Amino acid sequence: MTERHPDPATLGYRPCVGMMVLNSSNQVWVGQRADSVPEGGGPWWQMPQGGIDPDEDPRAAAVRELREETAIRNAEIIAETPEWLTYDLPDHLIGKMWGGRYRGQKQKWFAVRFLGSDDEIDIGKPGLPTTEFIDWHWCAPEKLPTVIIPFKRAVYTEVLRIFRPILGGQ
Repeated sequence: MTERHPDPATLGYRPCVGMMVLNSSNQVWVGQRADSVPEGGGPWWQMPQGGIDPDEDPRAAAVRELREETAIRNAEIIAETPEWLTYDLPDHLIGKMWGGRYRGQKQKWFAVRFLGSDDEIDIGKPGLPTTEFIDWHWCAPEKLPTVIIPFKRAVYTEVLRIFRPILGGQ
């Protein structure tokens, strides 16, 4: 029996937020997803991101998701993308992610200044259902496109372009 995949053209985008968390040296927080499967040369890293609950404000979702995924509380939003950015899932993931309801994500991105110390960051314990990441580190902004899973690279490149003034023109 052949497995059938939904036609991506019939699916919408999942509303989501993304956070570019910057430390005092303008390095970016990236985590290695707990559920990531090495694809095309991984392991891959990503900035925190997550879904927006129904009727939830994107800024509130960004604060909530950042706390849920990293335990970061000492931070402030310093900028946001003017438009929503989208990406499509690769064909082999369509119909498998998010209950098969979406072709990808539409994301509102926020630049977040981390005001705490690294010991505040807690990604949880590997193997727990709530653990998003198994490792994390601070990354030079210009390296982001090389560490992200390929199907998200265009979005990351655009986030870097938009937030370039905050990063000091790096």
